[in-house]
Amino acid sequence: MSKVLVVEDSLSQRQMISDLLKDSGLTVEVASDGEEAIECIKKHAPDIIVLDIVMPRMNGYEVCRLLKSNPKTQNVPVVMCSSKGEEFDRYWGMRQGADAYIAKPFQPIELIGTVKQLLRG
Repeated sequence: MSKVLVVEDSLSQRQMISDLLKDSGLTVEVASDGEEAIECIKKHAPDIIVLDIVMPRMNGYEVCRLLKSNPKTQNVPVVMCSSKGEEFDRYWGMRQGADAYIAKPFQPIELIGTVKQLLRG
């Protein structure tokens, strides 16, 4: 079973995204900010990461850059999931190495479909 790391500072958003992914048959780990995410990635080696952008301590852009510049994690797909929905935000997320960008609010089918597609590779 594939393991997803959900990195989201909002408890309600984190719970909603986690429940959606669990209901679609995935194993879910959670982190509430970028630094916690980095620690979690070292311990649990997720198959894919759903990453918020606006977070305390380390934002999603920084986390994504760090992951994509590390040979151990550069091939782990990253889905940026953010309320920053402007075209520039999407462009900048992809420039940091994100594999997909989903703007909040999103349709559950969009998130699940994107995650499953990236897991299939």
